[in-house]
Amino acid sequence: MASPRDFYDALGVSRDATADEIQREYRKLARTYHPDINKAPDAEDRFAEISEAYDVLSDPDTRKRYDAFGPDFRHVPEGVDPASWRRAQAGNRRPASEARSRASGGSGGPWHAASGFDDDIGFDIDDLLGGMFGAGGGRRRSGWGPIAGADQEVELELTVEEAYVGGRRSFTLQGPDGERQLEVTIPAGVVDGQRIRLPGQGGRGTEGANAGDLYFVVRLLPHPRYRVEGRNITVSLPLAPWEAALGASVAVDTPGGEAKVRVPAGSSSRRRLRLRGRGMPNPRGTPGDLYAEVAIMVPKKATDAERRLFEELSRVSDFDPRRDT
Repeated sequence: MASPRDFYDALGVSRDATADEIQREYRKLARTYHPDINKAPDAEDRFAEISEAYDVLSDPDTRKRYDAFGPDFRHVPEGVDPASWRRAQAGNRRPASEARSRASGGSGGPWHAASGFDDDIGFDIDDLLGGMFGAGGGRRRSGWGPIAGADQEVELELTVEEAYVGGRRSFTLQGPDGERQLEVTIPAGVVDGQRIRLPGQGGRGTEGANAGDLYFVVRLLPHPRYRVEGRNITVSLPLAPWEAALGASVAVDTPGGEAKVRVPAGSSSRRRLRLRGRGMPNPRGTPGDLYAEVAIMVPKKATDAERRLFEELSRVSDFDPRRDT
């Protein structure tokens, strides 16, 4: 008979793993192998294996017995000394017939019938393991009982403007039971990677157990004008040369509408002008900032008057950007 897989190995954790580490690994594996998600031929058996391992290792008392007695922990009577058990498992035992003879008063030293212990062998292993195996030596498999449904994740693609304002949206999801219509409330100011939870909309549980949760994972789509980093937004601010040189107050588009930005005199390209609190909203804290990044533009085709003025400027100015920056 093949040895049962070690429960720690089944979850991929060390024997000194904390309760949080065990729970975290179980949740990750459950999402991978839950029969509602994974249709591979061995997925159901793998899910049952990790569920049994988690059931044992998540309970401190049961885990302690498993650490002491290994895979036979369910069948060892209460009060058995782990050291005696290990000696017996290593082969230090006598035939049951001899033990029974000594219990009846035969030769070979005293037998403590009431406690089931012997000074030499510890206890009668054959009697102790009598209920472990069925006909043919196969181990009986008990039912696992109700198993909660697995959590599921779905990516939710949003434009920067949609993420900024939030609101309700309807979705059609394709699952093992066909299509489902769902509505989700998107908080204003969601950011890339943020998860929105829909309780009870994940994988189904077995035998009446609770369903898992469904998580929408926000993914912000690339935008032609806005660059989002966390809650901060950067937008390009095109300026005419005289606006950059003399200073100006100009309009800039933001996801929340138009805003005014004051450009200090002498602003060069790539200078970042900060608009505090005009980035992504934050319902639970401080909103992000918006940065207007200066980009000095010149006419693609200058008029005769513009050309004369630029030529005059080039004659009277001693500014050299390659020397003075």
